Amino acid sequence: MKAQITIKDIARELGVSASTVSRALQDHPDISKATIELVKEYAKAHNYKPNAVALSLKKQRSNIIGVVVPEMVHHFFSTVLSGIEDVANSKGYNVLVCQNNENYEKEVRMISSLISARVSGVIASISKETTNYAHFQELMDDNTPLVFFDRICTGINTDRVIIDDYTGAFSAVEYLIKTGCKRIAFYSAPFTLEISKNRKNGYLDALRKYGIKVDESLVHVCDTREDAIELTQQLLQEPNRPDAFFAINDATASGVLSAVKKAGLRVPEDVSICGFGDGIIASTSDPLLTTVQQNGYQMGVEACNMLLKRIETKLSPTQFNHRLIRTSLVVRESTKPLIESPIHY
Repeated sequence: MKAQITIKDIARELGVSASTVSRALQDHPDISKATIELVKEYAKAHNYKPNAVALSLKKQRSNIIGVVVPEMVHHFFSTVLSGIEDVANSKGYNVLVCQNNENYEKEVRMISSLISARVSGVIASISKETTNYAHFQELMDDNTPLVFFDRICTGINTDRVIIDDYTGAFSAVEYLIKTGCKRIAFYSAPFTLEISKNRKNGYLDALRKYGIKVDESLVHVCDTREDAIELTQQLLQEPNRPDAFFAINDATASGVLSAVKKAGLRVPEDVSICGFGDGIIASTSDPLLTTVQQNGYQMGVEACNMLLKRIETKLSPTQFNHRLIRTSLVVRESTKPLIESPIHY
C-alpha cells in the first residue's frame, strides 16, 4: 500500500516550512494567497489527507464518531449505520465502524481503542455476551459522549434510542391469535438483552389478553437461521406441535420457514410464521414473510442527532434523552387472514 503523504513531505517538495504548509491548509491570514493555492493544489494532486490522530491531539478530540455494532451483515444494523453516516457526514464528521461480532472481549478492546483515538463520541449496540458494562462506564468517565441504540445498557445512565419492542411483539402475537393460532412459539435472543425481555413481555401479555395459557416450553433462546432449522424440526415432531412461530428476527423466521417446508407442512395453512425487522429476507422469502417493521434508518438518524447535540452544545451530564421508535406490523403471506368473529380462548 502506498504511503500517505504528510505535511513534512509537502513542505520538503515545495521548499517551505512544515508550519507554513499547515497554516496554508487552514487558510491562515498570515500566509499569502499564492502560497495557499500552491500548497492546496499540491496536496490535492497527491491525495493528502489530514492525520485524524494528530488533529485530535491538538484539539483534544477528533471529528470522528465511533460506532459499535454487533454485525454488519444484519440488515437492521446496516440501515442504522446508513442513518448515522448521513447525519454525521452532513455535519462534517467521519464515522469509524467497529463490529463486536457478538463477542464481549472484542467489544471491550474496541471501546479502549476508541478512547485512545480520542473520538468525539460513540454510538453503540452491545453484544449478546455483554453483561458487564465497566468498559462503557470508562467511556463516560473519560467524558466521551455515548448514545446506546437498540441493545442498550440499563446499568449506565446515558442517551439512548430504542425500538418499541414490547408493542411490536404484542401486535404480532395478537395478530396471530386473531387468525386462529393457539400454540405460538417464541424464538428469542438471550434474555440478558433488554430487547428480548421486552419482546417476551409483549408476547406473554398478548396471550393473556386472549385467555391463552402460557406454556414456557414454547419459549426458546434461538436467534439464528441455523439454530431455528434444528429446533423447529424437533418441535414439529411433538404431538401438540406449535401452530405458529414468532421469531426475534427475520433470519430466524427464515429458518423456521425452511424447517416447516422440509416437514411437508404448509405455510400459513398449517403453520404461521412472523419475524421482526422487515429486511430483504422478509420481502424475498417464499412465501413472503409477515414481520414487524423497525425503522433502522430513523434510529440511526435519531441516535446521531442526539450524539451531535451533546457534543456541540455540551448538555448537562445529568440530563439524558430517551427516544422510542414506533413499529408497525407488515402482513404478508406467511400468516393466515384475520377471523372476522372475536377470538377469546
